[in-house]
Amino acid sequence: MQRWEGVNEFVAVAETESFTRAAKRLGVSTAHVSRQISALEDRLSTRLFYRTTRRVSTTEAGQIYYQHCRQILDALEQAERSMTNMQLVPQGRLRLTAPVTYGEKSIAPLVNDFVLRYPELDVEMKLTNQQLDLVAEGYDLAVRLGKLDDSSLMARRLASRTLYVCASPAYLAVHGTPHSLSELEHHNCLQGNLGYWRFQDAGHPRNVRIRGNVRCDSGRALLDAALKGVGIVQLPDYYVGPALEAGTLVPLLTHYQEDDDGIWAVYPHNRHLSPKVRMLLDYFVDSLGVPNA
Repeated sequence: MQRWEGVNEFVAVAETESFTRAAKRLGVSTAHVSRQISALEDRLSTRLFYRTTRRVSTTEAGQIYYQHCRQILDALEQAERSMTNMQLVPQGRLRLTAPVTYGEKSIAPLVNDFVLRYPELDVEMKLTNQQLDLVAEGYDLAVRLGKLDDSSLMARRLASRTLYVCASPAYLAVHGTPHSLSELEHHNCLQGNLGYWRFQDAGHPRNVRIRGNVRCDSGRALLDAALKGVGIVQLPDYYVGPALEAGTLVPLLTHYQEDDDGIWAVYPHNRHLSPKVRMLLDYFVDSLGVPNA
């Protein structure tokens, strides 16, 4: 750090040609400026200024040293401006991951809008239903659904989702409508990755084992099967919402419906949350409708 001592004072004197004016510019005393210049000249073993009672001017060595110092200070000012601009205008690389269907439907369009607003961003978005290791793979954030079980990550709630059990009118016309959880064992229940469905019974969470002749890890495929009358399905609102509104699917067992759970943005707790990531999270929250999240 000693190499920086006296540089600001030297440049100020060289530009104002006065110890007094340099001190005024820097907001310090004239004696302080004089001491710093003397110490700098001693350290460099070089005389930097000609001093007379009328004026101060740089020596040949002082002029050369000034040119280098001015370039360094200009570069430092530019670096500080760049950091300030990054606080105001998101730019640079940003990596995120999200589940496939929800990412395609809700997250990717918001990211695209955000990039249109801030074109200096370089975004890499990976849509996958696998939970990636954010730290090991260098992701800034991930969007995750439902209950979180990784306490090593910081989380911010973006939105809520509702799980619906539903079936088509055609299926119900043939097989009847279940009114209790126990009746599900008599129905063809379309299975996802899990072998059970989630409910709330008398205020307590309850998982019910289900069976059926279709199992698939794609929510869209299960939705298609339900719409075609193959069986009953349990899926989040962003899959079945339009079909419920249109009446092509009918909600079932609504008095056993589990409370809404979260849609989250998670990021490593030991990583500084950059302004671009924070602004993207704020944009997600504003767009997805969770006030004061």
